[in-house]
Order: sequence, then structure tokens, then C-alpha cells
Amino acid sequence: MKTTSHANGKTNSVKTSSVETSSVETASAKISRRIEELGDWRGKTLADVRQLIQEADPAIVEEWKWRGTPVWSHDGIVCTGESYKQAVKLTFARGASLADPQKLFNSSLDGNVRRAIDFREGEKINHAALRQLILAAVAANSEARTQRAARKK
Repeated sequence: MKTTSHANGKTNSVKTSSVETSSVETASAKISRRIEELGDWRGKTLADVRQLIQEADPAIVEEWKWRGTPVWSHDGIVCTGESYKQAVKLTFARGASLADPQKLFNSSLDGNVRRAIDFREGEKINHAALRQLILAAVAANSEARTQRAARKK
């Protein structure tokens, strides 16, 4: 059973095998557990970023991929949220194609596709600029999906 959790609290379940288990933990629950397990500034930062993502796009879907990475998707991956000893990293799947007038991207700047923001202990998050970046990432995903659909016709 694969469970996908939406920011609005709803979950979708898809049967992936003939054996079902009754204790499937949702992606949202796994992300909440990760935040609790971190317990320090990283957990607070990941929780703040998560809330901002959900407020920016209420239709965003929370996923849990690659053996423990929180992922937020809307028409494709918008961003991932990894936690490291020195930083909480928010990686945007199409970051290289996004305008970043506030210069939030400060990591993974050499790639052709992704860009990331490393949040370090004590740093203040620019909520307005991050919200705009999230909305731009969602728009880029939706545009790419529309273009793919047009090519299939």
C-alpha cells in the first residue's frame, strides 16, 4: 500500500501488492516524526519551512522518498527537505530555472537543474521571498506538465 498525504490532511492510498498492512504510516506522519526526532533548531527550522510550503500551496502533496527524505510535490517535485548537522537544506528540483531576486539560493549553485537553500542555526527565514520561490517552483512544474501533455497530442 502506498499512501500519499496532502497538506489538507487527506490521504490517498493505492494498493501496491496483494498483501496489505493495517499500520501504514503516512508521509505526513513520517515528516512530523522526523521533526520531533531532530528536536533542536533543525527540527524547528524544518517545521517552519514545512508550514510555509503548505501555506503557500495548500494543494501541495507531502511524500517520503529515498529512505527518509521529506518531499513536497505539485505536478512534480517542488522541493525536498534534508537535515544535516550544520544545516537544513531545501533543494528545489527546478531551481536553476527559477528567478531568485532575493538571492535565497546559497547552495548547489553549479548544477544545471537544481538549486538549494541551506538554513543554518540562528538564521532568519525570509518568509515572503521563500513563499514566492515556492509558488514559482509550482508554476514551473505546472508549465512543464502542460508542455509534456501538448507534445503527446
